[in-house]
Order: sequence, then C-alpha cells, then structure tokens
Amino acid sequence: MSENQINITEKEVDSIILEFLKKHLPEVQVDEEKFLDLLKHSLSLNTMEKKRVVDAVPTLSQFQFDELTKVFTEEREKFRELAKEHPEDIKKLLKKQQTEWLMLGDLYKIELENKKKEEEDKKKEEEIKKSLGL
Repeated sequence: MSENQINITEKEVDSIILEFLKKHLPEVQVDEEKFLDLLKHSLSLNTMEKKRVVDAVPTLSQFQFDELTKVFTEEREKFRELAKEHPEDIKKLLKKQQTEWLMLGDLYKIELENKKKEEEDKKKEEEIKKSLGL
C-alpha cells in the first residue's frame, strides 16, 4: 500500500482505533485516550504490530494494559532523549510513524466495510430464503 492510496484522515484513524480500544474487558480500567496516544506515537512498533495490540484489546488483562502503558511511556522518554542527539533520525521515524498510522486506519476501514458488506449479504440471503419459504 503506497502513501497515495491512503484515503483516511488522522482524525478518522484516531476515532476508529478509539472505538476498538473501548472494547476492553469491563473489569479492566484503561484511559483509552491516553493509551491511544501512546500507541499512536510509538516509534518502535510497525503497522502490523500496532494492529495486533488493537486486535488483542478485548482479551487483554489489567496487568497487560498496565505493562503496555509502562513500556510505551518508557519508550517515549528514551526517544525524547535520543532526539537531542539525533534529531534528523527521530524526524524520519516520526514521519514514518505518521504514514503507518494512516495505513493502520486504512486497514481497519477496509475491514469494517467488508464486515458491513458481509452482514448486508447475509441479510439479503435470509430475505430471499424467507420469500421462498425456506
């Protein structure tokens, strides 16, 4: 997927991912906005690794969320330190992270559209069966 194929805004991606983050277990306490920010700005995870984190949200325990939050926070601090010595390298990583965030949003947008189409097809199929008396 190249950059010019991406047809989603950063705000749309944030909104989609936030909805997925809200699907955590009811007994788990998570600041979804903070977790979204940490995940979004992680410079060490690529698109698919971030997708795996988001996809795992419904099954993550309190401990796992807490540990991920801790790791993302520590990572952010370390990259801030590195930015002082290697500002150009960090700028490149930030640009890559922004592009990959949009790619992640595109992946979820496509998944959601496919799921909606499947549900519509199934509904049509059931209506046809019903009209045929099956």
